[in-house]
Amino acid sequence: MDSGPPDSDPVNSGSTTGKRPRGRPPGSKNKPKPPVIVTRDSPNVLRSHVLEVATGADIVESVTTYARRRGRGVSVLSGNGTVSNVAIRQPATTNLGTNGGTGAGGGGGVVTLHGRFDILSLTGTVLPPPAPPGSGGLSIFLSGGQGQVIGGSVVAPLVASGPVILMAASFSNATFERLPIEDEFSGDPHLLGWGAGAATRPAF
Repeated sequence: MDSGPPDSDPVNSGSTTGKRPRGRPPGSKNKPKPPVIVTRDSPNVLRSHVLEVATGADIVESVTTYARRRGRGVSVLSGNGTVSNVAIRQPATTNLGTNGGTGAGGGGGVVTLHGRFDILSLTGTVLPPPAPPGSGGLSIFLSGGQGQVIGGSVVAPLVASGPVILMAASFSNATFERLPIEDEFSGDPHLLGWGAGAATRPAF
């Protein structure tokens, strides 16, 4: 007895030679692109630092050593804390009186202040070698025991009588240039900006 053709298998009944659809899958154009990650800092990047100077340490020497070992210039933006027995250079001396410190000296020069003083402002730049002499330095403003204010250029040492916190920024690849530039075209016309009155070289 003929039972007829077997039932077709629904799994294998489809065509196995179908063509792939052309083009991108739907929604593929909307996928976000991976972010670009920079793994190296630029040599000209400016870094921020919070530096703590220990009690009894020389602030000037501490910052100078830090700049030399890191090979980077350090710009001190602000300072907070107390210092003692400060020597500063200013155009005219000021006597802070009793209760905290006295100033001594003539018209201009170095003034020595004995006692403890609060830092109101501490700014300046310290460059590592081979920076030109005199290209850096720190300036300070201090408050005496009765609210007197005196300031000038720091003459090392500057001893911290308590923890001193400095907010600073460090940099590298600084370029030393002499100003003013007399004439940009006075030398070789192909060297724009390198005239006879200009001198440019790496500061460190």
